[in-house]
Order: sequence, then structure tokens, then C-alpha cells
Amino acid sequence: MEFDCKRLALFSSIEPGSHFWGREITQYGVAETYDRLMNGDYDIFEYGPLVDRISRFNLDRALSSIAANDAFLVTPDCPYWPQSVDDLEVPPIALIVKGDTSILSHRALAIVGTRNPTPYGIRIAGDFAAGFVDRDWQIISGGAYGVDTAAHRGALVAEGRTIAVIASGVDIQYPAGNSRLFAEICENGAIVSEVMPGVIAMPHRFLTRNRLIAALSVSTLVVEAAFRSGSLRTARDAAELMKPVMAIPGPINSPSSEGCHRLIGERAAELVTSVADAVELISAL
Repeated sequence: MEFDCKRLALFSSIEPGSHFWGREITQYGVAETYDRLMNGDYDIFEYGPLVDRISRFNLDRALSSIAANDAFLVTPDCPYWPQSVDDLEVPPIALIVKGDTSILSHRALAIVGTRNPTPYGIRIAGDFAAGFVDRDWQIISGGAYGVDTAAHRGALVAEGRTIAVIASGVDIQYPAGNSRLFAEICENGAIVSEVMPGVIAMPHRFLTRNRLIAALSVSTLVVEAAFRSGSLRTARDAAELMKPVMAIPGPINSPSSEGCHRLIGERAAELVTSVADAVELISAL
């Protein structure tokens, strides 16, 4: 229990994706990093606010907030811990999962893209999600409007399972318009978060959660993305993990496809035009 308390205290207090604390935890482990913080081994002027947050941490309150949202704390010593996230440069300290924790390590395709897709992008995202579900894959995305929503819905319509990796606490319906979608996802899939319940989504948290989408999936498919897009970050995170990246081509004059064309042009992604092509590509690598 002491070890769990220390892990949860760090998880509740350290911003996800911190390279410094990722290195410290890799070197010393969770328990020793916690002890070093509380013993004043780090610069008090720089890390004083963090030490203060950890000092005020209440284990019972934290566990109650997780349980109150029908969620679970998943740690590296849990049987359902997705070992693929350990390959990240900064692995998560823990994960909060609402739904079926057993599906985190199952074969999954990440489908990502713009929040402002064209009807073409919405159709393609849904079709690819359904096509992979029919082949016993799960679909992972970020729960946002646009391509993410189309991918999740495509999986659900095909009676498959899907995982939403979000940038806020599992109790915060963000975006609010997808609250019903989140409820449907939890029925036989899962919502995954790297922050405690009650923590709001912020711009930098979307970027750090993208690496989890890449790590939890076997491959990443970019459907529509602008020239500068968070979806390209997910694609590059996947490439750094040596996982295949695919992109859907669009009209050459479509701003919504500029990011996909950029990935294809830079040979950072393979061009695919059908579910069969995508499955064959993944199987060949």
C-alpha cells in the first residue's frame, strides 16, 4: 500500500510527459524518487510547489475520486497494464481507465485526424474503423470532434470495441457534445486518461496524450489533417516507436489533406486506399 501511495502521489502531482521526471523515475524508481523529493534532494526553489502538492496528497481522497467515477487505477504491476507504453521515452506513471481494463493490450489501430473533416474524411474514418473491427481489431482515437468521433462511431456501428484516450480526467466530458459517445464507448470499450479525475484538458495535454494513442496501437492511420496538425504528432510518435504509419490521400487542393500529403511526400507514412491495403501493409511489416 505504501508503494501504491507513493506512485499515486507522483501520478497526481507530476504533469504527464515530463522528460525530467521520466528520467528520474527510470533511474531511481517510483518509491525512491518520491523519497528523494520529500527528503529535499531536489532544488527547493524549482520543485518546491511540486513537493507542496505531494505533501498535501491524500490517498483515501484520491482513491475515492477514482472509484466514484467507476474507474480503475492501472499501474505497471497490474495484469492489464499495456506493456507497449513502456517503450515510450516518458512512460506514464499510471493510467486511469473507465470501462474494460482488459482490452488495453489487444490488437488495435489508431485512427486520427482533423477536428474539421470533410464528408469524405468522416466517411473514410468510419469505413476503415468498421473494416478493421470486422477483422477483429479494436479502434483507438482521442474522443475529439471530427475524425476521432467518426472512427469511434464506425467501430461502434460495426459492433466492435473502441478506446478513447483523452486529455482530461475521465469524469470530464470534453468535448461536451460527445458525452453520449463516451458513455457508449464505456459499455464494452474504455476511456483512458493520464490525469486524475477533475483535471481539465489543456492544449499541452493533447500533445502528451497523443503519444499514448501511438503506443497503445499496432499502427496509426491519419485520415485528414492540416499541414500543421496534432495528428501529425501522433504519426511521428508512432514512427519513433517503429510502428507503421499510414495516411489517406485526398484531393490535391484540399487543405484538410495537406498533412496526409506531407507525411506521404516525406515518406513518413505509407499511402493506403482501402482496408485490405492497410491490413496487408501492417502484416508485411
